[in-house]
Amino acid sequence: MSNVLADDKHHQIVALGRLGWSLRRIERTTGVRRETISGYLKAAGIVVLGRGRRAARAKPAISPAPVSTDSDGANTAISEAVSTDAGEAKAATRAEVPTDSAPVPRPGRAPSASACEPYRELIADALRRGRNAMAIWQDLVDDHGFAARYASVRRFVVTLRGTSSPDARVVITTAPGEEGQVDYGDGPMVRHPQTGKYRRTRLFVLTLGYSRKAVRLLVWQSSAQVWAELHERAFRQLGGTVRVIVLDNLKEGVLTPDIYDPALNPLYCDVLAHYGVVALPCRVGDPDRKGKVEAGVGHAKKTPLRGLRFESLDEAQAYLDRWEAHWADTRIHGTTKRQVAEMFAEERPALGPLPLEPFRYYRFGARTVHLDGCVEVDAAYYGAPPGWIGRRVDVQWNDLFVRLLDPKTGQLLREHVRAPRGWHRIADGDHPKRTPPKTVALLEAAMRIGPSVSTICDHIHRHEGEAGVRRILGVLALAKKHGPAVIEDAAKAALALGVPTYRFLRHYLERRPPIPLTLRQVDPLIRQLTLYRDLIDRRTGDPQ
Repeated sequence: MSNVLADDKHHQIVALGRLGWSLRRIERTTGVRRETISGYLKAAGIVVLGRGRRAARAKPAISPAPVSTDSDGANTAISEAVSTDAGEAKAATRAEVPTDSAPVPRPGRAPSASACEPYRELIADALRRGRNAMAIWQDLVDDHGFAARYASVRRFVVTLRGTSSPDARVVITTAPGEEGQVDYGDGPMVRHPQTGKYRRTRLFVLTLGYSRKAVRLLVWQSSAQVWAELHERAFRQLGGTVRVIVLDNLKEGVLTPDIYDPALNPLYCDVLAHYGVVALPCRVGDPDRKGKVEAGVGHAKKTPLRGLRFESLDEAQAYLDRWEAHWADTRIHGTTKRQVAEMFAEERPALGPLPLEPFRYYRFGARTVHLDGCVEVDAAYYGAPPGWIGRRVDVQWNDLFVRLLDPKTGQLLREHVRAPRGWHRIADGDHPKRTPPKTVALLEAAMRIGPSVSTICDHIHRHEGEAGVRRILGVLALAKKHGPAVIEDAAKAALALGVPTYRFLRHYLERRPPIPLTLRQVDPLIRQLTLYRDLIDRRTGDPQ
């Protein structure tokens, strides 16, 4: 086999070597001999994994020696290269973060006692609680002053339960400050302050695409406002914003998933616009597009939080923040091969500026404009522009204002100051120029009940306009409940007293005395009560 490979095969070998593949694995995949692979990887300055899975780095300044086609010569050349770089390999092994692959002991060497042996029971208990090797190593360092490296713990764990290497995935590269990915995951069990029972929390994670810097926040439960508030907290904790947020199609952010035109939650969309951020929902069934944040969620679930319980949400968040600063930010990332904190220091100046004021949150919904030209919000009524009676409008409201929006274009129709319950706010220009046909029909229905009822309804409409349509509907409802005759008598009383209002009619009917029950002779066979009295007197011997 020739040692001069095609360009595509050469690039493939270099790419697999940068992913950390072993020589044996690359040989099986590409069909190229390991001796040839080793020469190309050393020429590229890439760590080479030999038979003993010990790392050796080629010297970039020295060109690689030509590799003989003879297998014995090739093996000799490789052995010499590995021997020459032995000191450099040891330094590289100490500097780099240990991989998930278990080291294979050299044949002929006597096994030595592991530094983890005194902590066997503690490690076994942690494994039963679901904690992985990295979490166990961090616990030993923090709580017991463990001096050995992670590799020792990893080897010890392998002897207890074994392990498997993760599959390689495509890595999406982004510029500093360009992209952030967000997602939810299951948080730890925390004792709820009201029930006193342990309850599962939700873990929010925002991961920067360039540096892999993550912000992890815990909440009890989610909603559209909580989801948006978590973004705000994450932006302010990072000290800036990104240009694009990649998210899954969860309902807090996306109302209707669509590959071309997804419908975003209005509140979420407004919050991102306030911070100058654009949302980019993933395709349905494409989790790899936000694989960085999913890895961040899984890392937190498996390492710091697995198998732990907390007495309060603040305690859990404080523990997570300490782990983030001590371990997550200082680690050498497996993909970038650089420290997360170092890369975040490069990315932070590229983040967008934060607005001076936080976003003012509101509630939102849809309302139908009533016959009086108003929409109802918390038992108060706000006028819509003319021509919107019977149509749907979008409504936004908080403690200060109420806004009516066109549902198709999002255009602001009317903005009102928040009013108390029962209050009507309608501008003079928004009153209909003529009586709507539906209002005319209501007045005609009142006329058919009786003249007094018709007079009261006409009086309400004449003095209150379309805002009084609701009270006319109330009068008609009373007539349906109590009967035309009863409501007509009540209307006569209202006109006599000079209070032609719906409220008077309702109170009058609620407080009117019940009709007395009178007995009358309805059949000739029924005897008079006096006859029964005389019979009783004769039987009892009453002299009267």
